[in-house]
Amino acid sequence: MLSPATLSRSAAIAVAMVLSVPSFAHDDAGAIRNVLMETFDRPDERLIVDPVTVEGDIAVAGWAQGEMGGRALMRLNDDHWQIVLCSGDALKEARALQQFGLTAEQADAIAKAVAEVEAKLDPALVEKFSRFNGVVQMDADGSHPPVAGDGKPHQGGHGADHSD
Repeated sequence: MLSPATLSRSAAIAVAMVLSVPSFAHDDAGAIRNVLMETFDRPDERLIVDPVTVEGDIAVAGWAQGEMGGRALMRLNDDHWQIVLCSGDALKEARALQQFGLTAEQADAIAKAVAEVEAKLDPALVEKFSRFNGVVQMDADGSHPPVAGDGKPHQGGHGADHSD
């Protein structure tokens, strides 16, 4: 039997080891949800992020906010998930994913995985993901440049119309 001092030291070492491991190693989906929540959640209109489909260092997260919804393309960069862009159905199509910078293999894998996961969801929720019109590129800090065509900064979070 181990002494209380040995158990205490072992527990301290175990806690230190857990704290030193980046959170993404344990829960990529949770880390991705946190990034999206910190960036877009609003007290007057809560953001729901589900499902999160991860394939290596690429992910697609479905989101809904009020009556709107869409998908976010995420990339793991220096141990942190970053939003690359937001779109709708394009983020479930391999050809479009390749245009957004993914390899053919990455695009095929994530498109198939998204289709499998979304097939298990309520069709009304999946329909919300299709409501996001166009593509909005995101900067590294989670902000985005003006919407193409109008020269004005995007207003209103994800609930705004993103059509050109």
